[in-house]
Amino acid sequence: MIISYFAAARAATGIEQETLDLPAPLPFSELLEQLARRHPSPASVGVPALAELLGRCSFLRNEVALRELATVVRNEDLIDVLPPFAGG
Repeated sequence: MIISYFAAARAATGIEQETLDLPAPLPFSELLEQLARRHPSPASVGVPALAELLGRCSFLRNEVALRELATVVRNEDLIDVLPPFAGG
């Protein structure tokens, strides 16, 4: 599975992309928990930790909006992590 981080999520992780090898398909909610554990501290000063951002992010799976936490994700999926890009 390839995870791509954008904007504040990229700043929080310090990376543009990472590859995960899932032992088995899992619910998207569990993937988010794994990502938060993999990146517990922000990579940059003044940036929130990834766990703080994930609740406000939008996600794409294979270029299609992913909204349901129960959706099963697999190794062949491409996941984009898209935080809000502007304030409102």
